[in-house]
Amino acid sequence: MKFIYGKNDWKTLERGQENCYLITNGLGGYSSLTAIGSNTRNDHALLMACTIAPNHRYHLVTRLDEQLEIGEEDKIELSSQTYVNQAKDQTGFKYLNQFFFEHYPVWTYQADAVEIRKSAVMAHGENTIGIRYFITNSGSKNVKLSITPMLQFVQKGEILNKNQIFSITDKEIISNGITLQYATSGKVSSYATEYISDLYYSYDARDGRDAIGVTAHNHNISITVKGKEEKVLDLIYSLENTNHTIEELMATERARQTKLVEQSQMKDELGKQLVKSADQYLVNRESTKGRTLMAGYPFFADWGRDTMISMVGCCISTKRFEEAKSIFRTFMLYSKNGLMPNMFPEGGNDPLYNTVDASLLFIAAVYEYYQESGDLDFVKEAYPVMEDIIKWYKQGTDYHIKMDTDGLIMAGSGLEQVTWMDVRFGEILPTPRHGKPVEINAYWYNDLRIMGVFARLLEKEDIPYEELAKQVSRSFAEQFWNKKENCLKDLVSGEAADYQIRCNQIWAVSQPFSILEKEQEKQVVNKVYETLYTPYGLRSLSKYDKDFKPVYGGSHFNRDMAYHQGTVWAFPLGAYYLAYLKVNEYSDSAVTRVREQLEVLESCMREGCVGQIAEIYDGLNPTISQGCFAQAWSVSELLRVFAKLESCK
Repeated sequence: MKFIYGKNDWKTLERGQENCYLITNGLGGYSSLTAIGSNTRNDHALLMACTIAPNHRYHLVTRLDEQLEIGEEDKIELSSQTYVNQAKDQTGFKYLNQFFFEHYPVWTYQADAVEIRKSAVMAHGENTIGIRYFITNSGSKNVKLSITPMLQFVQKGEILNKNQIFSITDKEIISNGITLQYATSGKVSSYATEYISDLYYSYDARDGRDAIGVTAHNHNISITVKGKEEKVLDLIYSLENTNHTIEELMATERARQTKLVEQSQMKDELGKQLVKSADQYLVNRESTKGRTLMAGYPFFADWGRDTMISMVGCCISTKRFEEAKSIFRTFMLYSKNGLMPNMFPEGGNDPLYNTVDASLLFIAAVYEYYQESGDLDFVKEAYPVMEDIIKWYKQGTDYHIKMDTDGLIMAGSGLEQVTWMDVRFGEILPTPRHGKPVEINAYWYNDLRIMGVFARLLEKEDIPYEELAKQVSRSFAEQFWNKKENCLKDLVSGEAADYQIRCNQIWAVSQPFSILEKEQEKQVVNKVYETLYTPYGLRSLSKYDKDFKPVYGGSHFNRDMAYHQGTVWAFPLGAYYLAYLKVNEYSDSAVTRVREQLEVLESCMREGCVGQIAEIYDGLNPTISQGCFAQAWSVSELLRVFAKLESCK
């Protein structure tokens, strides 16, 4: 899918910074700038490298400052950037005719008779980025393009200290113990390092983060193009000993993405785009020598819960079965007391297991994998781990996770936050959800039914799973139904919060095995649509609740207080559509309605990060992407819907 932006998308500098691109390298490294080439976040970078996959990331090249000289008189700034002192703002976007993104970002600038087409592409599996300028001079005057690389060479999230020393040779830039190789067809001129200490990151300011940035420069790269002449300026940065050409990088990336789409067998154009978008989260993990999924860019790393949710769409719906098995095996290796890691070890540290849902989602994901692949051998391999999960959840494990005498799962106590609504600010828990969460018990019931299926397939004893599932079903029906609202309670704890209408109930309907009566499932879907549905996601809390927060933003405290109190989340929308199709028995009219509602995703994927779906949006009127501008489970869960629609044809 090709996303095209034009001058109407950057009528002002502020408008031009609303959207950004993202390209990744499969290691955790990435390149991301706005559509007009500026930085609005400290985490925006032309080259964010990753030295130890996937979390040891270093901000190396911030952006490229570009200036065009036409003849001896005209000097034209092509770059755009905001500064603390607005009088310094660069407004080169006025010369930008087009920005488009299909496989990688491409910009087209025009100044008088000079056209410059700029492309940027990363090498998959390497910390390498290539930039090409194709310059067409249709005029009679000579022109000179000068590029000044803006450097940082600091760990992701840090601020460059102006005492940091930079040095440059004809092949390398060295600073902070990092050696970045470069190669260019242009002329390089070096000089004493200069520092710019007043970059203004408007989106960090919006989010209450440090909004002032520092960058350095010590050389420029130039090329002269005579009248009626065309020339190419290539520039490659790499942490590897590489001899790629720009043509090779571009052709390889186009072919790689095309192959992924073909492998997925996706037919819908939006679905095809989501296949490519999903690929950007799949990365290596050095500590486990396996594969994992980044939760979101630019802020998040790889987490257990997010990975278990995201891998169904990102790996299974896209038929990337080998990657799915690699991720499964990593989690199986680190399973402890029936729990899957929520955060993997870094630098010799032990994994963190503070999640009640990752293990339950693991069993569900293995079932989805089997349904798509038919790989019973892997089910046999994973079966002992799944048995162990059930055993520990029944007898009790860490974080007060334990089956009650009624067969339902309870979890959490004190300051523990173990469901996905896990915000904790100091000792404040906005959504503690201690007790028996609705989605956890829906997962539990489904896992028991799944274990019964797997036991029969593997010729093992299935009766204990089936009998316990029956008990869970009875207890769930007795304790979770909210007769007043004709929907499900969010929690069984004896607190007022039990009756809050939240999106978590939708997972009780979207699961493959129904724990509710069919009429109740329809009522849940209707209630969710009435109070929580938006075209970009589900509200985390009913807009009619007294605790509802209509806007997400501001200070860290304000953001955390709103995070699960009405803020719209994109990923539950996938479960809503799957549930809607299910309760309407996948009828032609239901399929048509879902397809029509999904059409708006094209505009969603044009806003924020092109081709991606953000983490969250404002609760009342979700118009602007918030949080991570690209979120794995947002993409994954909606990709699952497109895969389901394909099967309904």
